[in-house]
Amino acid sequence: MFEVIVGIICAIIGIIIGFFIRKNISESKIGSAETEAKRIVEEARKEAETRKKEILVEARDEAYKLRNEYEKENKERRNELQRSEKRLIKKEEMLDSKSLVVERKEESLQKKLKEIEAKQVKLTAIYDKQIEELERISGLTTEEAKNILIDSIKRKAEQEAAIAVKEIERESKETAERKAREIITYAIQKCSADHVAETTVSVVDLPNDEMKGRIIGREGRNIRALEQLTGIDIIIDDTPEAVVISGFDPIRREIARLALERLIADGRIHPARIEEMVEKAKKEVEQVIKDEGEQATLDTGIHGLHPELVKLLGRLKFRTSYGQNVLKHSIEVSYLAGIMAAELGADVKVAKRAGLLHDIGKAVDHEIEGPHVTIGEDLAKKYKESKAVIHAIAAHHGDIEPQSIEAVLIQAADAISAARPGARRETLETYIKRLEKLEEISNSFEGVEKSFAIQAGREVRIMVKPEVTSDSSIILIAKDIVKKIEEEMEYPGQIKVNVIREMRATEYAK
Repeated sequence: MFEVIVGIICAIIGIIIGFFIRKNISESKIGSAETEAKRIVEEARKEAETRKKEILVEARDEAYKLRNEYEKENKERRNELQRSEKRLIKKEEMLDSKSLVVERKEESLQKKLKEIEAKQVKLTAIYDKQIEELERISGLTTEEAKNILIDSIKRKAEQEAAIAVKEIERESKETAERKAREIITYAIQKCSADHVAETTVSVVDLPNDEMKGRIIGREGRNIRALEQLTGIDIIIDDTPEAVVISGFDPIRREIARLALERLIADGRIHPARIEEMVEKAKKEVEQVIKDEGEQATLDTGIHGLHPELVKLLGRLKFRTSYGQNVLKHSIEVSYLAGIMAAELGADVKVAKRAGLLHDIGKAVDHEIEGPHVTIGEDLAKKYKESKAVIHAIAAHHGDIEPQSIEAVLIQAADAISAARPGARRETLETYIKRLEKLEEISNSFEGVEKSFAIQAGREVRIMVKPEVTSDSSIILIAKDIVKKIEEEMEYPGQIKVNVIREMRATEYAK
């Protein structure tokens, strides 16, 4: 226990001794730290003074340097301003000099302008005087001279236009005409049809002149019966051994001819027998009509026609137009149109069908009012023909504008068939009137001296006054005459217009 107490006391004493020892040590350390701190502070103050002096020196150096640079820059700017000022002064001097030159030139121009104006006034006076003198010498006013000049220019323009027209036509027609001519020639070569010229009368031969009395009968009863039953006139005159049957309807005329021939062959001529023979003749003619219509369709290779159209075609055998048999003409138009359609790649069937039916209206134009074109169009519609065929029929005389190649081909084929030599025949009176009209149209144009219709009206030769016309203007005259002929005349085929300008000089040796 004592040891413990002693130990505790020793420990306390040790702690107290250690406390004092640490205290002395701490005090000694604090004293040395304060001394060190004072030293550091003094050194820092000295260093700060030194740094301050250095900074002040550096600032002075920098300020001096900046001031030198500023003064240098300022000096350069002053020099530049001085140079700019000198340049401006120099430019002002140049501008002043140029302004003076411009003023002098302006004065010179004003002076020249006044001189020009004075000369213009003088020239105008001279020009007016010359115009007056020229008018006095020529005897023409300015307006008249102007008109002469315009006419001269116009004539020159017309001449150039005529030359251009001729050249264009030559180039455009060169190939077209050749090809068309080849196609038409080929079509005509392949097509051959007879042209039968018929009249409105038929002649029946008699075995002797005594037969005339038997035909007339007692108090004319036989001839009256025959005329009433057939609707034709029977002419018995001084012609030996012949009786003339006259009538505009060829079918009635054919019926009367057949009946009269059978009556003459039979020898029994009286009203009852006449009536019987006329009925037989009618049936025979109807059968002929049917057979001819069917034969026409077989010849042209056209099938599917309505039976009534076939009969109407057969009636065309007894119909003539300008002396041309209409059925043969229709068959020929069908052939020609079909051949040309094949050459051109058009519809051959439509062309041939329309060609065969184009004049179908002529089969009944004695019974129905209106032109045969309209009648034919109505018949084609009635019997359910195609629109292309109906259109070609309606357009084949130019009543409407053709809208298809086939319609144009029908027009061409119709004209070709009608224009064949011997295809048409005119009365002398109609022929003379046509020639007179042709010459009248030709003479109506200015510059034409005289004209002559030649080649049976297929050519008109026109002589023009050489002092009024020119070589180029006759081209335009020919075109104008052709246009007027086409507008005012009806004629078969085509008419050649030949304009001739001939200059002659005549003197007499005395």
